[in-house]
Amino acid sequence: MSLYAPLDVRVVTPRLELVGASDEMLGLLAPLVRDGGAMADPPPWDDPCSFYDEDPDRRVEGWLRGVWRGRGTVTAERWRLYFAVVVDGEPVGEQDLIGHDFGTFGTVETSSWLAPSARGQGVGVEMRAAILHLAFVGLGAAEARSEAAIDNVASNGVSERLGYVRDGTSWATHQGKPVLGQQWRLVRDAWEANRRQDIELSGVEACRTALGVEPRPSRD
Repeated sequence: MSLYAPLDVRVVTPRLELVGASDEMLGLLAPLVRDGGAMADPPPWDDPCSFYDEDPDRRVEGWLRGVWRGRGTVTAERWRLYFAVVVDGEPVGEQDLIGHDFGTFGTVETSSWLAPSARGQGVGVEMRAAILHLAFVGLGAAEARSEAAIDNVASNGVSERLGYVRDGTSWATHQGKPVLGQQWRLVRDAWEANRRQDIELSGVEACRTALGVEPRPSRD
């Protein structure tokens, strides 16, 4: 048990585990960030993004500051949960869940990165499925959203495979260049139609209290 309830949340699937990104877990992920393992082409949708800093130490420092800032910013308007993705006991990436005016709209967004060694094996789909289970079952979300560059085949493929529908496009600036992003939306009923029964949650009730999230009806 940690001193901060959101760090005690666990999401377990047959293939992997999402573990609250404590400083200990961040320390295990840091070598991946330092070595450029969090980089991708096309780049992550978050921008500015420290992953693309040429200096490895600044890259890690910027990433850590972002996580610490996000963990400490919990308001009715916005909160963010950070998880290490653990496969066979080895941290291989990060999966985040973000709430925007969650109490009013029940909307969440997801953000993630995955080490090159774990890509192309279905891990991306599994970690998104895991975080969606936490969102819809654990927190009672009404809808989940995602966004990726139009040419980010991997990220867009995960959204399509998990039942999201295209929901327009938007422009953003990444690494100083304009990038067209594909927006995706997954409503609760669509998620329920393909809901998995092999994903387990723990530590959610105390996390809801810490975030000020009221339990929403869940069709268990």
